[in-house]
Amino acid sequence: MAEIVKNNKRIMNSWAIYDMANSVYSLCIATAIFPPFYDNLTSIRNTFNDEVTRDLVSFFGFQLKNSVIYEYGLSIAFLAIAIMGPILSGIADYTGNKKGFMKFFVYLGALSCIGLYFFDETYYRYELLMDPNFAPDVTWPIMCFILATIGFSGSFVFYNSYLPEICTEDHYEKLSAKGFALGYGGSVLLLLVNLMMIQKPDWFGIPDGGTAARIAFVTVGVWWAGIAQITFFNLPSTSHGRKVTSQIVFNGLRELKRVFHDLKVQPKLRGFLFAFFFLSTGLQTVMFVAALFGKKELNMPTAKLIVTVLLIQLIAIPGSFFFAWGANKKGNIPMLGLSTIVWISICIAAYCTTEHYQFYIIASIVGLVMGGVQSLSRATFTRLLNREKDTASYYSFYDATEKIAIVLGTLSYGLIDHFYSMRQSVLALMVFFMIAGVLLWRIRKVR
Repeated sequence: MAEIVKNNKRIMNSWAIYDMANSVYSLCIATAIFPPFYDNLTSIRNTFNDEVTRDLVSFFGFQLKNSVIYEYGLSIAFLAIAIMGPILSGIADYTGNKKGFMKFFVYLGALSCIGLYFFDETYYRYELLMDPNFAPDVTWPIMCFILATIGFSGSFVFYNSYLPEICTEDHYEKLSAKGFALGYGGSVLLLLVNLMMIQKPDWFGIPDGGTAARIAFVTVGVWWAGIAQITFFNLPSTSHGRKVTSQIVFNGLRELKRVFHDLKVQPKLRGFLFAFFFLSTGLQTVMFVAALFGKKELNMPTAKLIVTVLLIQLIAIPGSFFFAWGANKKGNIPMLGLSTIVWISICIAAYCTTEHYQFYIIASIVGLVMGGVQSLSRATFTRLLNREKDTASYYSFYDATEKIAIVLGTLSYGLIDHFYSMRQSVLALMVFFMIAGVLLWRIRKVR
């Protein structure tokens, strides 16, 4: 394997561009377009008060509420990558074929997004209206959604692991922030085009908004795979030249054993992963339920919720660079500790919110700290890792930590919402941020 030249601008820019390639999935598919499209196709609402009267769907023969199937799909995807990621990354570290694994997940995710085009609105709506016992079969779209989510998360494991290999420590925070900023900006650009296409389909020669939404899924897949080619072309190969044999899985597991050993003897790295787990539990839950909170608790119309999503994405861009600047001045751990205080304040403010303009203000603050915390967490992990080669296994632990945190956070939020209310759920998220703050404070004391 040839030695990788660090701080090469072309390589670093190509690396950061991948954030722009796959961030369209999280915004267009997971947040803004697919969820309401899926809900509209599988629900019948009362025309007078907009209450749902029917929302039963079928998934592999099992009939459940459409929202439950959707949430289960998310959990399945996150758990799958949390289990597969460490094993595959161990194999990637042994063979050095990180780029090959990254390509696999990119094409899996992109093709799955394109596959959502075949989620046909006409058939579902007609059958729902004509047959009172009809439960739409959503096996195909939910499986596409699960595979797209796995592709998104899986590709990030190998993408993140390139960071210490292509630049020196003094570039970690700035380059990580640049990647997230490109991701937020690029995803907003494609979302605006898709929303215009859905709202004004006749401008694009499209018969209706439903068809436009299905075409939007195709644009996400093409954008994702297309822009990723820039990254693939310029990222260096990390191959060790080791042959793939029947023992490859066991070799991968040996790589994982090495990671467990290193975590035992690196208290700061281990402590950061625990802190990151609780920080992600609160942060990721807020990201997933923010729009739902506005809809259920404040009765905000869909148009205003989309504005909220765009607001969060745009403010996250300067937020990424602000936290990178603050980390260079005060240090990474103190800035992450400061973010926990801000998140606690956000939870309290959300609990007290009653007006739409208050929700916009809170969303702006969420965007500011969301972008900063995500980019700075990645850079902090890279800095504490203090390792430049064979890092995919370590980043798979980082990614698995985040995915398991999402499962815990959304499950906790849903249970409290079920027994009490969504406002109590938001207030309860403070506990996760408090624990994260305490753990970050303890890391500062570790030599």
